[in-house]
Amino acid sequence: MWTGGSALQVHAVRFGPGQELLGGLQAFVEERGLSAPFILTCVGSLTKASLRLANATATNTNEVLELNGRFEIVSLVGTLNKEAHLHICLADNDGRTVGGHVLGDLEVFTTAEVVIGEAVDLRLTREMDQQTGFPELVVHSRLVDIINK
Repeated sequence: MWTGGSALQVHAVRFGPGQELLGGLQAFVEERGLSAPFILTCVGSLTKASLRLANATATNTNEVLELNGRFEIVSLVGTLNKEAHLHICLADNDGRTVGGHVLGDLEVFTTAEVVIGEAVDLRLTREMDQQTGFPELVVHSRLVDIINK
């Protein structure tokens, strides 16, 4: 576990109608070579989303909710390293909310304005955790990585 401080860089990007948000975010991170990116904030709207619900386990990961319609992005949080781990909360036209683990297929309706932070002294990876059965976050110090090379 890393508990030290880290310098912060901030990036902003906007996605337009019809773009796929998760893939767009992953491409943005890859193009810029970000090693410890995370979502600071996001506002916008979607017409589609594919979410894994909270009762999923390592042996039953197919509790999936496919959404179609118009939804406001109420919250988007998580890390964007190579294996992104994002959770989203969406509100429908009556203000009812639904949320879950982002699987993809996040089709932008009007806009998605995302501010991404990067902890520049860190590197985020995912490794299989025997206890949970899922690839879980591992935080590395980039300084330690440089010293160990």
